[in-house]
Amino acid sequence: MSQLKELFESFGFLAVETFIASGNVLFESVEENGMAVETTIASGLQAALGYEVSTFVRSLHELASIVDYEAFPQHTLDKAASFGIAFLSKPLSDEQTCTLMALETDVDSFVSHGREVYWLCSVKQSQSTFSSAVMERRLGIRTTFRGVNTLRRVISKYPN
Repeated sequence: MSQLKELFESFGFLAVETFIASGNVLFESVEENGMAVETTIASGLQAALGYEVSTFVRSLHELASIVDYEAFPQHTLDKAASFGIAFLSKPLSDEQTCTLMALETDVDSFVSHGREVYWLCSVKQSQSTFSSAVMERRLGIRTTFRGVNTLRRVISKYPN
């Protein structure tokens, strides 16, 4: 994670810090266009590491809105074993949304909203047939999942 921090600093980002060992990087940027920031990071990481790295940038304000979004009723959340959010580069197409919904089971539920997919799993994720790899393969996209509790920890670290 220290190498990742150094790379982000070399890309010109400020106040860089990593957050838990899962590729979460918190930073400040003078660039306000999130897509431009994603491109800078992806290009820089590819040049430094020698392979393509999918990047998904969200501002702190966007993260708060994502976590606050009521994708599922509270009584359903209370019974769930896990609740994750997938970050996407762009919203799903209608066809991709239909494909995603076809992956729903008795234990896995999904809601697509904006550039995120909310995944509610009533059993441990390891007991589910769904995974980020399944989603990427079936929908033909790149994504990364984060647990909602991890996202809440990020947000609480930087109150407005």
